[in-house]
Amino acid sequence: MDHLLQELVQFVLRIDAMAVDIVVELRRPLFTKVMNSVTGLGSASAGLVFLGLFYLADWHREFKLTLAALILSGVIVGSLMLLVQRPYPPQPVCLTGGAETIAHSFPSGHAAAVSVYAMVAHRSKILPFVITTSAAILIAFSRFYLGTHYLSDTVFGVLIGIGAVLVAERMLDSDRLPISY
Repeated sequence: MDHLLQELVQFVLRIDAMAVDIVVELRRPLFTKVMNSVTGLGSASAGLVFLGLFYLADWHREFKLTLAALILSGVIVGSLMLLVQRPYPPQPVCLTGGAETIAHSFPSGHAAAVSVYAMVAHRSKILPFVITTSAAILIAFSRFYLGTHYLSDTVFGVLIGIGAVLVAERMLDSDRLPISY
């Protein structure tokens, strides 16, 4: 079993290295400016803004689900960053160091957060799913494109965000997570 896991990790690392080479070759100044502009929408600060908007709009279900899922995904992402301590990819365009409390590549917290927004929009009758999901894909891709994360960091972040919403939703529906306002 250990051998199989080691082979899987080596395979992922090879894919990550190839993906970095490809994205470095594809970088263009205008697209890099666009990616730099959108990447911040996956930050913790942006999450607070989105939560505030949901609260002010009286979108109770969306507020509760987003809050619970962001907390859950934040704990998972932070724990994995401390545990794995994967260094950033080579040739980054931008790093968010200094603004973050934990500065490692694996997994992408931005990708996790924007996946939470997309999943909440999917379950909402109010939020625009196609627009939210399109923005989430662009933001998640920006993390990889800018060299802040490897492809696998971003994919794993997306999976964490999706899983966090599914778990938070079950907890809220079962009243095990009493968030009220």
